[in-house]
Amino acid sequence: MNSELIIKAGPKALALIRDEGLRPERIRVMAGAAGGPKWLVLYHLYRLLFSSFFKARTAPLHLIGSSIGAWRFAALSQPDSIEALDRFREAYIHQTYATAPTATEVTTESRNVMDRYLPEEAVPEILAHPWCRMNLLTVRCRHMTDREDKPGMAMGLAGAVTANLIGRRYLSLFFERTLFHDPRTLPPLSDRDTIPFKRSALDPRNFKDALLASGSIPLVMSGIENIAGARPGVYRDGGMIDYHMDLPYRLSDEEIVLMPHYTDTIIPGWLDKKMPWRKPAAANMANVVMIAPTREFVQQLPNAKIPDRSDFKRYFQKDQERFAAWNNVVEMCRPPAEALMELVESGRIRDKIQPFEY
Repeated sequence: MNSELIIKAGPKALALIRDEGLRPERIRVMAGAAGGPKWLVLYHLYRLLFSSFFKARTAPLHLIGSSIGAWRFAALSQPDSIEALDRFREAYIHQTYATAPTATEVTTESRNVMDRYLPEEAVPEILAHPWCRMNLLTVRCRHMTDREDKPGMAMGLAGAVTANLIGRRYLSLFFERTLFHDPRTLPPLSDRDTIPFKRSALDPRNFKDALLASGSIPLVMSGIENIAGARPGVYRDGGMIDYHMDLPYRLSDEEIVLMPHYTDTIIPGWLDKKMPWRKPAAANMANVVMIAPTREFVQQLPNAKIPDRSDFKRYFQKDQERFAAWNNVVEMCRPPAEALMELVESGRIRDKIQPFEY
C-alpha cells in the first residue's frame, strides 16, 4: 500500500481524519482536476466511492471540476452513476483520429464522446439529482485569447504567460474565471480570491456547451461562443486558471474537500506547469484530502507514466495499441483503489495520512 498511494491533507482535514477516520458525512466537496487522459488512473476509485462509500448519502455533495474533472462529474451525477462512468470510460478511450486533427476536428470528436455518455435526457436528471450538485469551471477569453487562428491565439497566450509570470492574479486580464453552478445552490466558495468568479446557473440549454467549453484547450480545440445564460464571448478550458483546484473553499473545521488526484503535487493553473515555485495557497488546502498514486507506482505502468495527451502522438494510427495500454492502466489501478477503501473501512487511514508540504 505504501508504494501505491499517497494520502495528504491540510491541517484541518488532517486533524479530523486522525481523530475519527474518513467519514462520508464530513465530505462536503469533491474537487476534480483537469488533465485529459490522466483521469483514467482514478476510474476504479471513483467507481468504489460512488457505488459504496456514498451509497447512503442524502446531504448535498458539491462536485467542482474543470475540464476532464467536470466531464467525469457529469457522469457521476447521473442517476446510474456507475453505468454512466463506464460509458464515459469506453467513449473516452475509443476516440480516434485518422489524421493529425485540426482544432475543429478535436472539438467534433469531443462532442461525440460527450453525446455517447451524456444523453440529452440526462441533463435535467443531473440538475435534479437528490444530493449531487454539479459545478464546472471555464474561462471567458479576453483580448487575443478569443482568437481561433493560431498566430492570433499564440500572441494572446504569450500575453497570458507574461501576466502569469508577474503574478497569478494578472491572469484575469486575459481570462475571466467563470463558474457554471447547480441552479439550486452555489458551492461553498469564497467571493474573496485573487481572481474573482463570474457565476452562471446551469440549465438544459447551456449544460453541454458549458461542459464542452470547460475542456476546450487553447490551440487544441475550438472555443465555445456565447453560452446561453452567460456573458457573451468565447469560453475555453477552466484549467487555464483552475488546473488542480486551488480554490478558496469556505468550510467549517468539520468539513472536508475530497480530491482524488493523479499526481502528488497541486499545480494552481495550466500556465504554472513549468513554474515549480508556484504553490497552492495554504489556506485553500486547509480542508483538502488528496489521494494520488505514488511515483513508484506510476513507474510500473505502461511507458512508466500515467496516460496523457502525448499518447495520441505515441500511438498515432495504432489505436488498438493505445486502447490496450489505457485499459491496462485502468485495471492496474484497481488494487490501489480497493486498498484505499480497506484503509477507510478499517480506520487505518488515520495512520497513513500525511500533511501537505509546501
